[in-house]
Amino acid sequence: MQVHVNRTPTLVEDASRFILDTARESIRAGGLFRLGLAGGNTPRSVYARIAEQAGDLPWERVQITFGDERCVPPHDKESNYRMASESLLRHITIPEGNIFRLRGEIEPEEAARLYEEQLATFAARLGESRYVHDLLLLGIGEDGHTASLFPGSLALDETIRSIVPATGPKPPPQRLTFTFPLINSARRVCFLTNATGKEEVIERVLAGDERYPSARVKPVGGMATWYIGEPLEAK
Repeated sequence: MQVHVNRTPTLVEDASRFILDTARESIRAGGLFRLGLAGGNTPRSVYARIAEQAGDLPWERVQITFGDERCVPPHDKESNYRMASESLLRHITIPEGNIFRLRGEIEPEEAARLYEEQLATFAARLGESRYVHDLLLLGIGEDGHTASLFPGSLALDETIRSIVPATGPKPPPQRLTFTFPLINSARRVCFLTNATGKEEVIERVLAGDERYPSARVKPVGGMATWYIGEPLEAK
């Protein structure tokens, strides 16, 4: 697997440019760009910059999914969908049907099943055994988790399902998350994170220490990119 690590004081600019370049490349190659969004604070600014810089990107050829979601209504302040909507979705001309939302407001098992069926139905039209993202955005927590795949979670060992309910250590604890089979089906993944407070865990993950869930992200497409925000004085 090729891993490209970018340590930068201009994470928002660099990451948004990379995402838009990948979108245009995917649309030229296959007519469609399938993008998985991450939650958290760092992606919010990236999404806002994408909305500003997208220019003539044909949003009708973009399909958006969510790597995880808290089990709350879509208008809740903890909702990843709400964050993406406020920073990106409201500001672009993407058809509503191109946004695949995880339904955090309904029973978790049912929400996971419905989302899996939605992705599987679309994948089957393209002859895929599992939905393939052109680019899946991920974050990393101080404990090395990614999406809502936390250390010690039963979801880490899922080998068949694409989306499962999961429990997080912080409120609201009930989550929905992509599993490694779906994550690693992506052509490319991109981690977006700030280094502050995470320096050691990032290094351990990059070294391949699979005690940290993020180290188990190994896309079959063979391409993982990191944008690590560092202060201007960082060497």
